[in-house]
Amino acid sequence: MYETTHPAYSKLRAIGQEITERVKPRAVLVFSAHWQAEREGEIEVNVGEGGGLIYDFYGFPKRYYEEKFPYKGSEEVAKEVMEAVRAAEIAVRPVKRGLDHGVWSSFKVAFDPAENPLNVPIVQASLFASEDPHQHYHLGQAVSQLRAQNIQIIVSGMAVHNLRDMSRRSHATLPYTASFDEALKQAVESPPDKREQLMAELLERPDARQAHPHFDHLLPIHVGAGAAGEDVGRRLWTLAEGSMSWAQFRFGEVAAA
Repeated sequence: MYETTHPAYSKLRAIGQEITERVKPRAVLVFSAHWQAEREGEIEVNVGEGGGLIYDFYGFPKRYYEEKFPYKGSEEVAKEVMEAVRAAEIAVRPVKRGLDHGVWSSFKVAFDPAENPLNVPIVQASLFASEDPHQHYHLGQAVSQLRAQNIQIIVSGMAVHNLRDMSRRSHATLPYTASFDEALKQAVESPPDKREQLMAELLERPDARQAHPHFDHLLPIHVGAGAAGEDVGRRLWTLAEGSMSWAQFRFGEVAAA
């Protein structure tokens, strides 16, 4: 967010401009690595009308906790999300909360309020409490129908996310970062009829727990892949750096301007 010269910064801004200028959704549904439902087998959906932010991180300079990101929610769109989830026989519960930093920190770059505002409602839904990749893939399938209603589905996580090894403070790519980053690319870009199983197998790889000590930052891409239906996935860009990968993916193609 503050490292404006980092390559991921400009890539994220470009995606934001593509969404506001070419996709032009009527609303955004977002899933973040930083929100798991409280109850097993259930999804939570934010029905609040927006405004608040959650500073769910610790030990950072004061300015991080003073950040703002203006947005609006929508109870109407949230109800559409819940209806889609219930139709797939998934338990869902409405809650009111702010946006966690898995959303607002990246959206602040992609949708800069001064230069590229996202002037449509943002509704966030939780992940499951579990680390079951099939369960999250099926959640994506449940909300896939919302794409036909011009609701943009965005998932926020990381391709590789190991904070424990960040203490090495070297930008040299660790072996597991490179290997898992490539494996994720292969799974996402696989034929849609094979994609669910190949993506589930990622969690069983020998390097999986090195790349993701917890799978919360990986599971959002399973939701996105499930929501893609028959659309093919493509890695737009990646940067494997130390114990992190900043890969960005898209499912389907954006209509020509």
